Amino acid sequence: MRLVSAHIHPVKSLTGVDVDRTTVEPWGLRHDRRWVLLQPDGAVLTARTAPRMLGLTAVPGVGSLTLTDRAGGSLVVPEPVAGPPAATTLSRLDSVRLATAEAHDWLTERLARPVRLGWLDDPRRRPVSEAHGGRPGDPLNLADAGPLLVATLPSLRRLRDWIVEGALERGEPAPDPLPMARFRPTVVLDGPVAPFAEDGWTRVRIGAVDFRVAERCDRCSLTLIDPVTLTSGREPIRTLARHRRWDGKVWFGIRLIPVGAGEIRVGDPVTAD
Repeated sequence: MRLVSAHIHPVKSLTGVDVDRTTVEPWGLRHDRRWVLLQPDGAVLTARTAPRMLGLTAVPGVGSLTLTDRAGGSLVVPEPVAGPPAATTLSRLDSVRLATAEAHDWLTERLARPVRLGWLDDPRRRPVSEAHGGRPGDPLNLADAGPLLVATLPSLRRLRDWIVEGALERGEPAPDPLPMARFRPTVVLDGPVAPFAEDGWTRVRIGAVDFRVAERCDRCSLTLIDPVTLTSGREPIRTLARHRRWDGKVWFGIRLIPVGAGEIRVGDPVTAD
């Protein structure tokens, strides 16, 4: 197997960037999911309820974040290392540091709802939950449950085939292939493995960096939103519910916790067992 792509989403639920190389830190990929949008009451806002978020892109810089919209507008936001703390409802984290008022206003205007931009200054303040495979000392960025999310192209190809088969059974035209971006993985693997072979993995090595498998990844309604049109449909949840449903959830991908640290690059060899 090989690492075929890596993806960083600096702001939770905003569109991120593809990278050829990145550094694995104990809490995830460098710059991944370190920022979050908060509603006035401190509740976390995600694209599940605000699909417009997927129309904004966040690009990490050295000590900063660049936000862009589809009309070409942009704003550079410095990391608020001395920003005031703001309470958050994010699990296992009591607060984040607030960015500038300019950042809040820029995002509020584009999302048509009041929001504030927050930054996680130290991911060691947030542990991985034991319920999601965490062990004492495992830190986490602002991802829902695990530092890295892995998906494989053999599994996506099988899912695409199932979606087409279901459409034909219903007398519908075959839909366009489902993009991997629907699942917002951090790393994507490809190679001569069976679809969903990752279900049985316990350890993964990408390049020279080792990981342990924390758990399989259950999928939410965010996967139903087309990241290009921002409209919602029934796939892939409908098909996953038919073929990959147990414990009352549907499943695609696995979550990893770094055992070590270091750089990984697209093209790196991957081993798993």
